[in-house]
Amino acid sequence: MFDRLPTFGFTRPPAVLLAVIASTFFVGFGGGVVFPILPNLGAVLGISAFMVGIILSANRFIRLVANAPAGALIDRIGTRRPFVLGLFIEGVATLGYVVALFVPPPEAWFLLARVLWGLGSAAVFATAYTIAADVSTGDSRGTNMGIVRGGITMGFPAGLVLGGVVSALYSNAAAFVLAAAFALFASVVAYVLVPETHVEGDEGSSVKPWDIDTSVPAVTVGLVNFGLMFAYIGALFATLVLFLGEHDLSLFGLAPQGTSGVFMAGTVVSAAAFMLVGGRVSDTRKSRTPVLLFFLVVSFVGFLLLARAGSVIELAFACVFIGAGQGGTSGPLMALLADLTPDERMGRASGTNNVFGDVGGGLGPMVSLPLVEAVGFEPIYAFCALVPLLAGGVLLVGVRRVTGTFRPGRTDTNATVAD
Repeated sequence: MFDRLPTFGFTRPPAVLLAVIASTFFVGFGGGVVFPILPNLGAVLGISAFMVGIILSANRFIRLVANAPAGALIDRIGTRRPFVLGLFIEGVATLGYVVALFVPPPEAWFLLARVLWGLGSAAVFATAYTIAADVSTGDSRGTNMGIVRGGITMGFPAGLVLGGVVSALYSNAAAFVLAAAFALFASVVAYVLVPETHVEGDEGSSVKPWDIDTSVPAVTVGLVNFGLMFAYIGALFATLVLFLGEHDLSLFGLAPQGTSGVFMAGTVVSAAAFMLVGGRVSDTRKSRTPVLLFFLVVSFVGFLLLARAGSVIELAFACVFIGAGQGGTSGPLMALLADLTPDERMGRASGTNNVFGDVGGGLGPMVSLPLVEAVGFEPIYAFCALVPLLAGGVLLVGVRRVTGTFRPGRTDTNATVAD
């Protein structure tokens, strides 16, 4: 069914990656739907700003202990079963948002839903990247990683728009029910279309939360991911609806919930587009490092624009730059990790990268929501602009330590080769 899809000048990815993209796109609705709704809904339901931050971050904190076991499990039993089960758990978790609207106490149900989402997404993220690594070579790794990451991400803006627009036009319950239906459908898509790709290991051995990859490549890439997720998901997404309300900015006459959904979706669409571009460009260069540094600078510029944004047009430009910077790093960053990681440890390496990203994404709402009330939006966004620059420094130090050069070349064998 995927053979007739257009390629738009790019090499068509393997069919299994298209199946992964389809299933992660549908389940992504459940991840995005809650962001435009909960910050404003919290006051109606009597949930404090701090508790809203906890709820939005709960899935990431759960992944802190679930990512490593998920990665180790993949290296032992393969990708298919963890992927399908993870998608199903995320679908069930999305139903929890509906329950939270009608069964008190709402904060407990929202929190439980986010916990379940974290468990499911730990398996989904680690398997998706591992599948991409399994079916790629050095000349296609960046492109395929960008495609998979873009597919995972594209469901999120759909959820943001669904949460903001459907809740504004109909109801919060309608938005949550629709997202849950799509999320559950995703597990059906995966069960039918996603085969096994990973070499199976010892299924009888146990997995532990601390079974992570502590190699320099995994930690370096993880730290870069930490910074990007702190600024992007952790700070921007958690505060944008409040920023719009304070500055009285609106699109198409929508309230802050609906407007924030559109703007957040815009950043993610921009990110998804540049995930493919960044990954493809890194596959055509001798080294992925210059591409990564370029997009980190783009992210820096985006947050500077955001700190000074006072109109819808200025905010739109800031969101496009932030999305481009975030997305442009994703494909090359995961491809770099796969370049420097043995095949049999890629599951663990993916899990480790997700651990760092979830720490950043989890701390962001907890730190940013209280601080914007205390010091305002501009200082927080200005600080976020510095984060990509710091991440670039970490990247250069880590790559140099592993490879002996700031610009390591690509390989087809997951071994380090200097440029």
